[in-house]
Amino acid sequence: MPQEGASSAQLMTAARMHRRGGPEVIVVEQAPRPRPAAGEVLIRVHAASITRGELEWDATWHDRQGRPRLPSIPSHEVSGVVEEVTQGVEFPKPGDAVYALIDFNRDGAAAEYVAVDAGAIALKPRSLDHQQAAAMPLSALTAWQGLFDHARITGGMRVLILGGAGAVGSFAVQIARWAGAKVAATASAENTGYVRDLGAGTVIDHTAHRFEDSARDIDIVFDTAGGEMLARSAAVLRKGGMLASVAEKPPAGLAAERGVHPVFFIVAPSSIELAKLAELADGGHLRPTVAEIYTLDETRKAYERLAKGRVLGKVVIKVAD
Repeated sequence: MPQEGASSAQLMTAARMHRRGGPEVIVVEQAPRPRPAAGEVLIRVHAASITRGELEWDATWHDRQGRPRLPSIPSHEVSGVVEEVTQGVEFPKPGDAVYALIDFNRDGAAAEYVAVDAGAIALKPRSLDHQQAAAMPLSALTAWQGLFDHARITGGMRVLILGGAGAVGSFAVQIARWAGAKVAATASAENTGYVRDLGAGTVIDHTAHRFEDSARDIDIVFDTAGGEMLARSAAVLRKGGMLASVAEKPPAGLAAERGVHPVFFIVAPSSIELAKLAELADGGHLRPTVAEIYTLDETRKAYERLAKGRVLGKVVIKVAD
């Protein structure tokens, strides 16, 4: 519930959760408009994007010190317009169209306004509308950081992406191709054409074929699937190859057994890398896929849809025109 005595100018509409749970605990109500702290920016939200499983993350419900954080506002990908900046913030400026990945331990963007650390914000890609831009931050940053920051991709490398049709995998295919790699990816039969159109030279239907039967001497495996596909992936890597996973920690002992360099990582906000991704989008090298769009009042429905099964692309909440 909003704070007693708050004026209408201090309130906003937001999707909030007052207890831990799934989509059923989401309510859309009046809430206090956030006040940006030093080094932060207040963004008027135009669109937010949601992620499968985010209501299960501890960070959704606790701050960095592990203290319960309720009520909580979900959705950590935002595109909007800067409403206010705090003293000392030189970028961005009020009126700038921006996008950002919000720290997972703080309130998200399923609201009319959100306060974001200035270091997590970049100018929105000019070629994309707010709904498309909101579909990029988490997934595109994850793909970029996995391939460049952790796997050190360079032109000519052989790259295998496990889960090429997923939110992260679809960006990984595009980024790896832009980097000049020879890209192979796994996908289900109905999505092989989609992944090929994204830029994969080889697409393996993992429901009918084992990727080990066609992939050899791979320099980088980028895993978004986990499970048995992750466990089998080391077999296709060359000695000294990189195995980067965002799904789960790679099996122990890979480095000693096969000379493979395994890493598990969680994406981190970065204005510098978001700016680079915006350049790629404006240059025609990246395109987000928006699967479905819901209004802010339909936030619970959006999370229910994502919980029912995977969708091809991102589910987006449209907050303002």
